[in-house]
Amino acid sequence: MRAYVTGNITVDEAWSISDIPKKGSSIHGIKTSQDIGGKGANQAIILSRCGIETRLIAATGSDSNGIWIRQKIKNEPLTLLPDCNFNQHSDTSIILNIADGDNAIITTTAAADTFGLDDIIPHLADAAVGDILLQQGNFSLDKTRSLFQFAKAQGMTTVFNPSPVNPDFCHLWPLIDIAVVNESEAELLQPYGVKTLVITQGAAGAWLIRDGLRHFCPATSVEALDTTGAGDTFLAVMLASALLRGVEPDDLALAHASRAAAITVSRRGTLSAFPDGNELAALLAKDGAH
Repeated sequence: MRAYVTGNITVDEAWSISDIPKKGSSIHGIKTSQDIGGKGANQAIILSRCGIETRLIAATGSDSNGIWIRQKIKNEPLTLLPDCNFNQHSDTSIILNIADGDNAIITTTAAADTFGLDDIIPHLADAAVGDILLQQGNFSLDKTRSLFQFAKAQGMTTVFNPSPVNPDFCHLWPLIDIAVVNESEAELLQPYGVKTLVITQGAAGAWLIRDGLRHFCPATSVEALDTTGAGDTFLAVMLASALLRGVEPDDLALAHASRAAAITVSRRGTLSAFPDGNELAALLAKDGAH
């Protein structure tokens, strides 16, 4: 079983600021870190660290950031495809970390927008029945739909995390097996016909809704220093926990995901904040994921 993640990969620059600036204002900030980021890359890295064979299909630019991304990703147990750069700036995320532990994020999509179906689909051609296609909201509606349609024709399991949200993503639910959304995305997109639906509620916890049954998993309590990447950690560990045990996402998968997300929010940065392979192996071994 293999996970294919199609999405974006960015250079994340994290800045510490006292509060979100008002229009027209100038404020001081401190650059605290530079990491690989992007929801596609974040989720793929965590999946691979959990022991899932993972292929990240994402575009890097021909600039110095593209070279840096590829050097950094070699340290991760996943395959980045395609093995080339595009004639474009690599995507970048500016993460504004606020004093109360929350954040705001500005992300470019130039490289992801350049990445066409003809560039992506050849890297899915060897997918087998039961393999995973995981997407986020960084592609257009048409591109996202076409990739999910291809995956369903291949007999793959489709997983969707529609963030950044596009209201038109509501038309994709018949193609989705597993959806992970936050409360505002659930309200906007109404994904209640999906077989397995997870609605995250931040520090409160998450709901698992399947076959008409609802289960709530409270969040693991921890002092949050930086919430960047917490949702990506939660999704990837939830999915990995279920895959490693050969089951649909369940209460234990959500519990594993909550514990992993608590590790991420207790540290600053993006990639540097994620649990490493040893931490994830120990976490997943509890209650029988491995």
